[in-house]
Amino acid sequence: MDDIRNIVILTGAGISAESGLATFRGPDGLWEGHRVEDVCTPEALARNAALVHRFYDERRAKLAKVRPNAAHEALAALDAQWPGELLIVTQNVDDLHERAGAKRLIHMHGELQSALCAACGKAKRWMEALPPASVCDGCGEPRLRPDIVFFGEMPYEMDMIDEALRRADLFVSVGTSGAVYPAAGFVQTARHVGARTLELNLDPSAGSFYFEESRMGPASDLVPELVRELLG
Repeated sequence: MDDIRNIVILTGAGISAESGLATFRGPDGLWEGHRVEDVCTPEALARNAALVHRFYDERRAKLAKVRPNAAHEALAALDAQWPGELLIVTQNVDDLHERAGAKRLIHMHGELQSALCAACGKAKRWMEALPPASVCDGCGEPRLRPDIVFFGEMPYEMDMIDEALRRADLFVSVGTSGAVYPAAGFVQTARHVGARTLELNLDPSAGSFYFEESRMGPASDLVPELVRELLG
């Protein structure tokens, strides 16, 4: 690891599963008992706003019952001590990276504790239940919705992520399925620019064959080990 200076780390549902949060899509294809198409698409919001809002209210409330695990804490320690460039890109909408202390962080799929105005695009911190037709304090329209990137919508900060990937010496994927794009394609960008690529996962992901190295096991074991390697 001596030649590594710039690092991009992608985290997925697997890193938060060890804290007790359900992974995005279970083996039965459901997310917390719901079809993803019924709670995570613009069409679902238009068809049944009450269900979509209630679903994310329940996910938001559950955050108070979980805590960051050793993997989140190790990445926060790396963030605090790494002298080069570091960007943690999470597909997760929970706040466990922040609570562990991570700062160099992008939520590419949005955040549970944020509300987005569908009229003016203003986002604001939101900790409580978010009823349908809640009013935006920016434009006054009753168009607040969960600040979640639904299927069919563009993830946040893609230009910044792409720039970081193109400068990376090391790309690490932690706890991801390797099946959700565009995040699943990050490893290909990193390989194209010559970065080393490493996957940390319980089981091989759909894109394992793209990685130079895969380490299998719990994120709470593998991530602290990697951080110790990087920090020496």
